Amino acid sequence: MPQKSPVWLQKAIFYQIYPQSFYDSNADGIGDIPGIIQKLDYIESLGVNALWINPCFVSPFHDAGYDVADYYRVAPRYGTNENLKTLFAEAKKRGIRILLDLVPGHTSIEHPWFQASQRDEKNDYSDYYVWNDSIWEVPQDDLPIVRGYAQRDGAYVTNFFWFQPALNFGFTQTNPDNRWMQPVDASGPQKVREEIKKIMAFWLEMGASGFRVDMAASLVKRDPHKIETARFWRWIRDWLDKAYPEAVLVAEWGNPAQSIPAGFHADFLLGFSNPGWVSLFRKRGEGRWRDRYSWSFFDESGHGDIRQFLDEYLYYLDLTKDQGYIALITGNHDETPRLANGRNLEMLKLIYLFLLTMPGTPFIYYGDEIGMNFRPLASKEGGYQRTGSRTPMQWSGDENTGFSTAPEEDLYLPINPDPDRPTVSRQDRDPNSLLNRVRALAAIRQRWHALDADAEFEVVYADSGKLPFVYTRSKNNQLLMVALNPSNKKVSVELPKSIFVTLPAPVDVPGDANITTSKSGWTLSMGAVSGAIFKIN
Repeated sequence: MPQKSPVWLQKAIFYQIYPQSFYDSNADGIGDIPGIIQKLDYIESLGVNALWINPCFVSPFHDAGYDVADYYRVAPRYGTNENLKTLFAEAKKRGIRILLDLVPGHTSIEHPWFQASQRDEKNDYSDYYVWNDSIWEVPQDDLPIVRGYAQRDGAYVTNFFWFQPALNFGFTQTNPDNRWMQPVDASGPQKVREEIKKIMAFWLEMGASGFRVDMAASLVKRDPHKIETARFWRWIRDWLDKAYPEAVLVAEWGNPAQSIPAGFHADFLLGFSNPGWVSLFRKRGEGRWRDRYSWSFFDESGHGDIRQFLDEYLYYLDLTKDQGYIALITGNHDETPRLANGRNLEMLKLIYLFLLTMPGTPFIYYGDEIGMNFRPLASKEGGYQRTGSRTPMQWSGDENTGFSTAPEEDLYLPINPDPDRPTVSRQDRDPNSLLNRVRALAAIRQRWHALDADAEFEVVYADSGKLPFVYTRSKNNQLLMVALNPSNKKVSVELPKSIFVTLPAPVDVPGDANITTSKSGWTLSMGAVSGAIFKIN
């Protein structure tokens, strides 16, 4: 079974960069890799020690780079391979590791593999993609196809948008009436698997520390229980453990019970697959689970229910805690709205206290550390409703928020026009800002082994519809207690006498929270929208 390695993940705090929108170094209106290099000191100042960079490879950018046309070359708008190699080296000097975004399930229709595969004559790439035998064949209900695009007499299966043909990893369930549904051990699927390994080795040799894997569960077709897909990733992990033991795989899967035993070091809880995660941050009418919840847990009303999150989270944690990590996120390029929408400063600070004291590997989406907002925008590069979560980073009060010196009309996306929009420069100077609170909490996480990714997690108090939420983290003879009250009312709870012997010492108590003795043991009292970390002696 997979083990919790490498060791560096125990202290990892990730920062996700959408490169188009982070920092433009050459005044063309699009963020780039030299821009990321120029901002490494800022990234280091956050207390993060790992980056995930959205796809930066050659692409027609119909889907923001998730339609790859050359896996081995950085897209010219971002720079060069040498720029990326420099980024790896400069980040390493600061103790920062970098994950690239790997898209193994599909390519762009402009990829040379596909251009060869779509030809009428048989060639080395004919079976690199999933094709049926005739454009007149009745489509399969579960396999979306595009007909009439290719020279060959066949329709190709897509993995997402129509211009993203599915690479051929084979089928778990084949059909003798459809011989084009190849088994996983057929020549085409085996060649594709070797290609993915070559791509990974190329970037690991250059200095990458691993990969976030896009649509990681989408590879083998008609694989309802993901058995063959998991077998592929287990094969990749076994190879990594021998050849690149410090490299990390993070899945976009949304099911840690499947992905982590399959070889991934971590898997996200996400809006499209995990209603428990959604219950933390989304109110009714927001996101994909629009009708599931009336209130989020982190809502001043106090009507949220932490059990909606915990019932899902504890299920996954119990199944995976000895093998890998659950990744909790502030958001990402697919999630709408952003974390800050509809929330005040104190609530955002409380959310970060939660995220940075939970087990697993936390991920901070660029701009969330200053409370950037989502706003509806026209679709850009396949973003559609997600586009408003991908706007330029707000660095300063300078032209174009300091993101770029290009003319406004040339910017990748328009900046937030609100004159009171949050910026790094303003918050950097304000000791009470969200940015500086994130930095302080990151420092606390790094300082305490009890907050490591693999430290033990125990729920102390978490009743449906009641507050506060209280839990402990422990490791190496350190024991911390964390308490959260997101409501706008004071709350208190009686804690059992056995939980500690002497009065806990405050580690981080920025608001109104205290513990006193009572007849039954201890009384924890908390002010409105407050959180606290205590050390149990």
